[in-house]
Amino acid sequence: MDLPEGRLIRLRARADARPAPAEALLTALPTPLLVVDEEGVILDANVAAETLLNLSRSVIIGMHIHDATGHHLRSVPNDTPFVAYDLEVTLPGQRQQRADLTAAPLGDWPGWRVVTIHSHPAAGPIARRSGHAGAARTAAGAAAMLAHEIKNPLAGIRGAAQLLETNADADGRALTRLIRDEVDRVVALIDRMEDFTDTRPLATSPQNIHALLDHARAVAAAGFGAQVHVRSAYDPSLPPVLGDRDSLVQILINLIKNAAEALGETGGTILLTTAYRHGISMLTDGGDGRRHLPIEVCVIDDGPGAPDEISEHLFDPFVSSKRQGRGLGLALVEKLVSELGGMVEYAREGMPERTVFRLLLPRAKDR
Repeated sequence: MDLPEGRLIRLRARADARPAPAEALLTALPTPLLVVDEEGVILDANVAAETLLNLSRSVIIGMHIHDATGHHLRSVPNDTPFVAYDLEVTLPGQRQQRADLTAAPLGDWPGWRVVTIHSHPAAGPIARRSGHAGAARTAAGAAAMLAHEIKNPLAGIRGAAQLLETNADADGRALTRLIRDEVDRVVALIDRMEDFTDTRPLATSPQNIHALLDHARAVAAAGFGAQVHVRSAYDPSLPPVLGDRDSLVQILINLIKNAAEALGETGGTILLTTAYRHGISMLTDGGDGRRHLPIEVCVIDDGPGAPDEISEHLFDPFVSSKRQGRGLGLALVEKLVSELGGMVEYAREGMPERTVFRLLLPRAKDR
């Protein structure tokens, strides 16, 4: 809402005359925040940090960051921003909690950092997946079992229906065609599920993500995305991503198709963006190291988003809000992204709110 010029001038003058003190801003901040020195000793904490750690500020000050979070931050550079997703944080009293942790340098005090802790709620607007991909492994086992135990008998059922059809009357032929159609439908579903059973390691190499996005965009324009308007906002200086071309194309096509279906027959706008995000990383399997994920790719649409009751489970197999959806497209995206060592997120962001599927991928090393 635009304010009248006179009121805007008065508000600015009032803010200049009585700027909010830093202490008040720190206290009001709803995110747990700690200030640590170059040795990792906590120098200050806000009210939200007191609540999270269940300790008073006077007790927190002087503690080591490891005693408060279970992490030393020794491998984190103290002169650049850093983000680590989906950490297992050990709070005082040996309380375990999943959280995202950020650390940013405090400019005027070399070596000092501001550390924020973003706890994962039991349910929330974002579904984030890390490298463990448990849902994908479950789907792989189910797909292998179904393919082996069901697909072969289905071929026999279809063949029997064809034989019966040769001697059936008109009503009988209608029934045998129904049997064949239903068998074909189930076989097609199993064929899609078999994508989850391929556990061979991917041969990764440097890839131009913009060329792959343009390819996926062309595929969409020629078919399922003909009714939507696709725009792009790329970072032209983005370095190559480390990945497998076929897997990345499949991921992008699935996400664009999902966005196009969310917009419906009336169409709408899909925005494809890329950016370089410094300091974003995730723990590797076993927690023995960190994988940097600076390449960000977003598929954004102005559709209604997923219903709240399934938003936390969008990447699980057979979860879909679409009447004709089988709930395997996003599950396959999660599997492929995990195999590439990246992450995929779902969120509702902006004003007005839009649906965002965000890929975070590793960068190819410079030769």
